[in-house]
Amino acid sequence: DLRMSRGLGDVYKRQTQSYVFQGVIDKKPPQVLKGKGCRIVVEKNGKVYEDIIDAVTGAAVGALGWGDEDVAKFMLDVLPTHTYTFPAIIGNQNSENLAKFYIDHSPEGAFASALWCGSGSEANENAMKIIHQYWKEKGMPQKRKFISRESSYHGFSLAALSISENARADEFSGILLDPSLCPKMPVCYPYRYQKEGQSEEEYTQYLLDALEKLIIDNDPETVASVTIETLPGSSLGTVPPPKGYLPGIRKLCDKYDVLLHLDEVMCGTGRSNPNGGLNCWENFLEPGQFPDMQSVGKTLGSGYVTIAGVLISPKVKEAYDSGSGMVMGGQTYASHGFNCGVSLKIQEKIFKKGLTKNIFEKGNMLGQKLKDAFIDKHNIVGDVRGIGGFWTCELVKDKATKQWFDKELDIAHRCQDALFEAGLNVVGMQGCVSNKSGEGDFVFMAPAFIITEEDVNEIVKRFITGIEALQEDLKTKGEWK
Repeated sequence: DLRMSRGLGDVYKRQTQSYVFQGVIDKKPPQVLKGKGCRIVVEKNGKVYEDIIDAVTGAAVGALGWGDEDVAKFMLDVLPTHTYTFPAIIGNQNSENLAKFYIDHSPEGAFASALWCGSGSEANENAMKIIHQYWKEKGMPQKRKFISRESSYHGFSLAALSISENARADEFSGILLDPSLCPKMPVCYPYRYQKEGQSEEEYTQYLLDALEKLIIDNDPETVASVTIETLPGSSLGTVPPPKGYLPGIRKLCDKYDVLLHLDEVMCGTGRSNPNGGLNCWENFLEPGQFPDMQSVGKTLGSGYVTIAGVLISPKVKEAYDSGSGMVMGGQTYASHGFNCGVSLKIQEKIFKKGLTKNIFEKGNMLGQKLKDAFIDKHNIVGDVRGIGGFWTCELVKDKATKQWFDKELDIAHRCQDALFEAGLNVVGMQGCVSNKSGEGDFVFMAPAFIITEEDVNEIVKRFITGIEALQEDLKTKGEWK
């Protein structure tokens, strides 16, 4: 009755610790109080930590770091130019300018158009719809199967979860796309699955043969696209593709008339580009090879504005131009003028300061120093992998056999906590060995593009301190020796 409802309301009011419905319900996570550059001040469990190095920038989002003084000016400059319009009726020049910037700062011929949205999940959801309409424009509506990889993650919306393969997707299996529409090819994971005595070329060929067989078995006339993360993030932890893998997939897609969709939401937009540019795939594809479509996000707005996007190749755009000339559907905040305008100014500053070159150089320095500190020594770091500004350390019980820790020990999050106590903010994840069962522990780092050599040295120093503290705890409890 009404009195009982009021009574329950009073109880909840007294007990509530958090009003945000996410993560652990009714428990506040650590709270950032302020930040500057690569340093943040964090309150955690009632204690204030004054000097935490933010080595992961949330979820690989940050480029300019905390408290960039120019961003407030960017926002003031952009605000008078745009509040809001519905893009299906009235567009805005800021979204046009951002699209042209991305096209102009990618290899010539790679992209011809872009759609801007609010998150990486939304970007991948839109990419799938664009792919589906592409084949309808081409008069081939039967091509509606989306091939992706085992142990992958492409976002938390339903279609994005459907092309993912992990425990998070399993939780919603009853309402996802039919599995027959989302075939899965083998994961690319040399540390675990390249057999002893098998060369890199042989392992690559095995993966390509498996993909070709999957396309043939599903009938190429029904396969719409192949979607992969150029450099995986939260699924596996930054596994670079072996030599020839991405070029081989591009050739298979051409052979069987299938679109290649690269997910660079985490690894792209300057985080891992070898040429001072934007795209991670420039490390791996051959000259003249491009994706047909690409999802981007994260560092596009450096966390200051919520923005992601889908980049469209000339080939895909031409099918629309020659067909209906229309994109079916849209979202309220697609190509939002304010977000696009601020994002463009952020990207212009990044390029003016040479920060994509800086993060590639300093990130690779970080990776090498971590390898020097841990590989070929007795510790729990079994593998150090990544490229540019995106790196992972996989944690194992036995380095010789690559045996992982029991899932119940939750080593990844214990490592995350130990590193935090050492003054370092990273992300710990489980599931790299099996994204289904959650076995396999790793931590990953994705610092802001502004890091210096001094920052790199301090990150490595604190990382060593945190790992050593965790190892002592494991030894004390008889969990590792």
